[in-house]
Amino acid sequence: MRLTAKGRYAVTAMLDLAVHQREKKPVALADISRRQNISLAYLEQLFVKLRKNGLVLSFKGPGGGYSLAKSPQNLFVLEIVDSVDENVDATKCSGKGNCQDGEMCLTHELWSDLGHQIREYLSRIDLASLTNKGHFRRVISRQRGVEGQILMLDKKASMQG
Repeated sequence: MRLTAKGRYAVTAMLDLAVHQREKKPVALADISRRQNISLAYLEQLFVKLRKNGLVLSFKGPGGGYSLAKSPQNLFVLEIVDSVDENVDATKCSGKGNCQDGEMCLTHELWSDLGHQIREYLSRIDLASLTNKGHFRRVISRQRGVEGQILMLDKKASMQG
């Protein structure tokens, strides 16, 4: 079983949103795109689904962007993954039991059980618990440092121009 870029990027973007919306204003997708190195066009597609599933709120106009629709403590990784139609299934047949000439294969139950365990695990992990991990804080700190350097370069360029 492999989580595709769709699921990983959706969770990454939602974590970014959880951290940066603390400033009480919506977060622009362009900012998430820059910080997380995810295509803006791809983020736009993901956020349409996240909004339709009630996980984010959108704000239009100048200063617009997105914010979480629920607190990070009440947003679980499985909700995010499911909302972008990510398949969390370890079976070859997508759970249909027709992986061997239309019938169940020898290891179907093994992979099906693994898929259930993964879903159960992801259903217990909320965004807040992920933001409290040491590695997470180090990465955010590094990203903020890089972002600060970019803003300083932009400011210098605008003053020279």
